[in-house]
Amino acid sequence: MTRPETTRLVMKFGGTSMGDLERIRRAARIIAAEAAKGKQIAVVVSAMAGKTNELVAWTDGAGPAAAGLPLSDDEYDVVVASGEQVTSGLLALTLRNMGLNARSWMGWQIPIITDDAHGRARIEDVPGDVLGAAIDTGQIAIVPGFQGVTRDGRITTLGRGGSDTSAVAVAAALGAPCDIYTDVDGVYTTDPRIESRARRLSKVSYEEMLEMASLGAKVLQTRSVELAMAKQVPVRVLSSFIEPDENGNLPEASGTLICDEDEIVEKRIVSGVTMSRDEARITLLGLADRTDAPADVFTRLAEANVNVDMIVQSQARTEGAVNLTFTTGRRDAQRAAEMMSAAKAEIGFEELRIDADVAKISVIGVGMRSHAGVAQTMFRALADKGVKFQAISTSEIKISVLIEDAYSELAVRALHSAYGLDAL
Repeated sequence: MTRPETTRLVMKFGGTSMGDLERIRRAARIIAAEAAKGKQIAVVVSAMAGKTNELVAWTDGAGPAAAGLPLSDDEYDVVVASGEQVTSGLLALTLRNMGLNARSWMGWQIPIITDDAHGRARIEDVPGDVLGAAIDTGQIAIVPGFQGVTRDGRITTLGRGGSDTSAVAVAAALGAPCDIYTDVDGVYTTDPRIESRARRLSKVSYEEMLEMASLGAKVLQTRSVELAMAKQVPVRVLSSFIEPDENGNLPEASGTLICDEDEIVEKRIVSGVTMSRDEARITLLGLADRTDAPADVFTRLAEANVNVDMIVQSQARTEGAVNLTFTTGRRDAQRAAEMMSAAKAEIGFEELRIDADVAKISVIGVGMRSHAGVAQTMFRALADKGVKFQAISTSEIKISVLIEDAYSELAVRALHSAYGLDAL
């Protein structure tokens, strides 16, 4: 698959890119440069950096929780969705001041139709006819990300980071590629703040990016990558800090293209190393060795909407018992532990332990499918640095290990070197 032969283009600018009026003006100059090439453009924007947190705090102070009443998420969405509405209007005004034909389009005007799970809604449909007709006339459409509307007309929000998903959904509806402008200039082999020899990748497959996003890379939101892969939308990650030259031309396109695996001619064995510190390990010691005991534990966690990642079961010292270890996000860990403790007698275990001083380190690459020795390289590199692992999980294109948090950055640097990523 190649980028569609179309003059339509969706551009997305995140919260950092919308951080103040000067940054909005810079985004407008980038948009103007693309429009000068004859592109028909829709732009999706986030709220100003920090604004959504402020709005959420206001709802916490004024909402039902403050009065001890049941949560009313539909009004939460009305408040929190306003941050993107502000930046949409400001960007449209800025473009108009530059002599361009621009207009804001709220989620309900397109419409971006979602289910009614307020605060975490999922997109069901984005009819592209009306918006497409508008941009084909030369109008630059500015769309607030993160928001949609139910079929009965109530505003919804998509959950934190949802503007990336909005952008990909609009691109799919318009049959256009999607350029996501952010505060980094692409996807790197690892976090450059940890390893100075990290290299920017020119192309990354959808599957690799999905693993990276879910395993700690913060460049793109996981749901947006899932949608791009499902709808085959080419996504390019670019820096929003570029500037057109005196003739209004943008620098030669660089960034990272997120695309189908078939577009990557030379498939790397390992493309990147990620680290996630948002992990906690919970261990149930002396769990009754019944065939249905693990099912009981994980059914309870699922019903409480607690996502579980790594799972390890080992023999306990007590005869007829096992130890069951699993990991979850730190925000869910305490809730999961309290729920397990409250049901201790029903589940049947002796002791619960929780450890938040852990990190998950992962190596990712589509080349793993056809190359042996990837795991051996990982474990040898960690052993050489004296790093012990506590749990392992794998897929076709990734290996993850759980280690002590104190060794996390050392492990990232060791693995980055072991797979030759600093020499790309």
